[in-house]
Amino acid sequence: MADSSMELEKWFERSFDFTLPPSRFPSLLERLRGTPARLAERTRSLPSEIATRRYKNRWSVQENVGHLLDLEPLWLRRAEQFFGGETDLVTADLTNRQTHEANHNARQLSELLLAFRAARSEFVELLTKADASILVRTAVHPRLRAPMRLIDHALFVADHDDHHLAAITELTVHFDAIEDGVAP
Repeated sequence: MADSSMELEKWFERSFDFTLPPSRFPSLLERLRGTPARLAERTRSLPSEIATRRYKNRWSVQENVGHLLDLEPLWLRRAEQFFGGETDLVTADLTNRQTHEANHNARQLSELLLAFRAARSEFVELLTKADASILVRTAVHPRLRAPMRLIDHALFVADHDDHHLAAITELTVHFDAIEDGVAP
């Protein structure tokens, strides 16, 4: 069980250190490739009423999964920009409007997981085509206003995945505690 005294850091308050050596790229690819399996493992036994339940006006488990799916086109587009030699990365919608309007709770969790697996496979497939020259190209991240390399982008995506996996864990631990009659 997670330490309930530790609060999950807000994504937009995070800072990033883009100093990972290119030699770590293969390990990072494995981390990205493994996210769909970790997500499925974390959510597979959740009844629908738990997977779609919100807590403190935060996204439900299913909405977190849907959000990861919603961002895959952005991650892919930015990776394509590195391959194309562009110097400024496309801007994300920082309001997460797509996720808020998607009504992911009305979908089947299995459908979201399957769609995420397919989208992530496409992203990872592109990344596997990067050679050393592409790994070191830089482009400016619009929100961070900092240059990043393709490997930094991959790390950013992997950290974002883990952030939402941690949010899912936090939700499931909270709901498990309620079911066990323990106040979280």
